[in-house]
Amino acid sequence: MDSSYYSSLAPFRKLFAGGLPVLTYHKLGPRPRGARLKGLCLGEKFFARQLAELRAAGFKSQSLDEPPPREGNPDRRIVFTFDDGFANVPKHGLGPLAANGFRAIQFIVADRIGQLDEWNRADGEVLAPLMDAAQIKDWLTAGHQIGSHTLTHPFLTQLPPAKAREEISASKKKLEDLFGVAIKHFCYPFGDWNEGVRDLVSEAGYRTACTIGFGVNTLETPPHALLRLTARYRTRNLRTLAGRLKKLGNHLRGN
Repeated sequence: MDSSYYSSLAPFRKLFAGGLPVLTYHKLGPRPRGARLKGLCLGEKFFARQLAELRAAGFKSQSLDEPPPREGNPDRRIVFTFDDGFANVPKHGLGPLAANGFRAIQFIVADRIGQLDEWNRADGEVLAPLMDAAQIKDWLTAGHQIGSHTLTHPFLTQLPPAKAREEISASKKKLEDLFGVAIKHFCYPFGDWNEGVRDLVSEAGYRTACTIGFGVNTLETPPHALLRLTARYRTRNLRTLAGRLKKLGNHLRGN
């Protein structure tokens, strides 16, 4: 996982003015005892503060259905994404999202609906419940979206092409059949992708796909390789963060 994280707006104002930021979250609420992947969990109050700060600064949420701005980010647009479909997200997130007028998308692991995040077991992580079908329907009713995170959350580049194609395509069909909505957006599990996987995602009919690459998006960003910023508590590695932001700023200015 990248050593630079989104915690508050101040260090990111200049970056966010250069393109469309896409924030990514996983779990919301109290961190379970024994959790090892601590960065995956964000407290409800801290999440609410992040949203309130962005709203006060004039940011408005944008769907992945819409392209990035032609130049910069004049209307202060931002996208909120959640990976995996954890059950604690609607429990702790629907209120703050509604209070601030924001909309978000959850990337669902289609064959694990109502189960646990078994893909984290290998890391010794405390497993957490995933949203069941009723919770996903409530999420949709509240005005939010869902996308695909494959059938089982594998490392796609490690699969034979036929199996990777099934994970990508069958998850889209299953979610559309279950919830009666078009599934237009994809997220690579573990951020694991290459050109072959990207082509399978495009062939399956997805309009966009999210990576874990750090940065903001412009019209020049490939739609099946969107950049995101992981949201979590304040990073202690401020020097690394400052260096990354300076480098990205120079890139956006063409230096």
